[in-house]
Amino acid sequence: MLATYLLLTLIAVFGHFEDFLGTTLLSRPLILGPLVGLVLGDVTQGVMIGATLELIFMGNIKVGAAIPPDIITGGVLGTAFAIMSHKGPAIALALAVPISILSEMVISGLFVFRAVFNKKFNQYAEAGDYKGIQRLHILSGLLKPLLMGIIIFVALELGSTAIKSFLDLIPAWVQSGLQVAGNMLPALGFALLMNLMFNKRVAPYFFLGFMLAAYLKLPIIAIGGLGVIIALIVTQDAPKPAASSTTDDDFDFEDTPAETIPAEPQHKLSNGTLRKLFLRSLALEANFNFETWQNTGFAFAIIPVLKKLYHTKEAMTAALKRHLQLFNTSPYGSTLIIGITAAMEEQNAQDKDFDEDSISSVKLGLMGPLAGVFDSLFWGTFKVIAAGVGTSLAIKGNILGPLLFLIIFNVPHLLLRYNLTFIGYNAGTKFLQNLSKGNVMDKLTSGAAILGLMVVGAMPATLMNIKTPLNIGSSSSAVGVQGILDQIVPAMIPLGLTFLVYYFVKKQVKTTWLLLGLLVLGFAGSIIHLFV
Repeated sequence: MLATYLLLTLIAVFGHFEDFLGTTLLSRPLILGPLVGLVLGDVTQGVMIGATLELIFMGNIKVGAAIPPDIITGGVLGTAFAIMSHKGPAIALALAVPISILSEMVISGLFVFRAVFNKKFNQYAEAGDYKGIQRLHILSGLLKPLLMGIIIFVALELGSTAIKSFLDLIPAWVQSGLQVAGNMLPALGFALLMNLMFNKRVAPYFFLGFMLAAYLKLPIIAIGGLGVIIALIVTQDAPKPAASSTTDDDFDFEDTPAETIPAEPQHKLSNGTLRKLFLRSLALEANFNFETWQNTGFAFAIIPVLKKLYHTKEAMTAALKRHLQLFNTSPYGSTLIIGITAAMEEQNAQDKDFDEDSISSVKLGLMGPLAGVFDSLFWGTFKVIAAGVGTSLAIKGNILGPLLFLIIFNVPHLLLRYNLTFIGYNAGTKFLQNLSKGNVMDKLTSGAAILGLMVVGAMPATLMNIKTPLNIGSSSSAVGVQGILDQIVPAMIPLGLTFLVYYFVKKQVKTTWLLLGLLVLGFAGSIIHLFV
């Protein structure tokens, strides 16, 4: 079994390496589950368990400094123990949830500890030692996969026998209760996604998606296609605001003083150098910490430009110190800021009168607005569509589910991320000003919300199987409550549960409490025969 445990550990380490791989969702349960199944000789079961856990943790995303439960460790160990014990998705759920919560505490502690290295990063910057910054960024980034790998291997080596013996003692009624609870838990993921997008203006599209799935039984991929068409029509017909007016929702640059916007520089950096910026941006979050967030990742990404432009210790020191300031934005739009920064650094190297402080001002002014746009676009739209299509196939054991999940998300992600590097460098802030004048960002955000909400609306009707066995009347003439509900609104229970959880999310109840509450509700509902 040692070789098997080592392979399972490597799968988890690979998942934790995603901080070096550009948040490409390779760490999601829908991807790691089949890999665990492959190692344990049951790919189909791995696919199905991965899909089940993906639904439960669908809203489990890292935005800003919020650290969600560690689904990598919990997913790998839960899936592995469930397959080895032949107990299925319900047991995987029962194990994955507490393991994920405990692992989150370890990772949060690591993010606090990493701040200790900031003093050393600053010492390297003071010495103009960009190689030291690169080396420490990578070494610090390796701590997470290595630490979690050790924990996972020890858990497998010491706990597998005990876990399997314990699982064999679990009676059938407990497993049934866990299965019902597992069917309820996706409501939390849907509610967290709604919290990103749901408002009065776009709420009708959520219900449109629900009705298309509940009444017409359309698959999620068809609803996503209709969502694209509707979003294009709605945003195309939307009136443009007057050039002289702005609203709170407009994408503007009030935080960036006009005098800091650079004139068009003479571009001399090669395409090869710019491609290095894109590739290095994939490691933006490798050394994420709670003090300076993504700062070393940004410095790591921009170093190829600094090497080309600055050839004295003084100039390199100033540039490195500039880019070790606090930085945090959506990794998906980061290359736009990196490209703009590269153009400004180039102009700084050419013009002795250039204001170096303007580089930091533009970075700080852009990271907030771009984070809002790109987090909504990717977490609220592309990931929702990818997960909806992928899980709807994978829950039936179809291996195409995980493959489509990766393709649907990463084709637009990587293409856009790559091209934004060149757009940022060649067009700079003028490109962003043109987008603002044309109301493009506002249309993009609105269209993304429409599309995302239609898909999220379809999910309770398509991916949550919660019913009630209750009957009304005597045994000879009993009428099933579920049949009555289906005649009024099909999938009413999943829809109502989703909105109940959404209500508590809006009330800022902690995700962990909501997770445990759904587990108790499902388990208790199964015991008293309220839900099946």
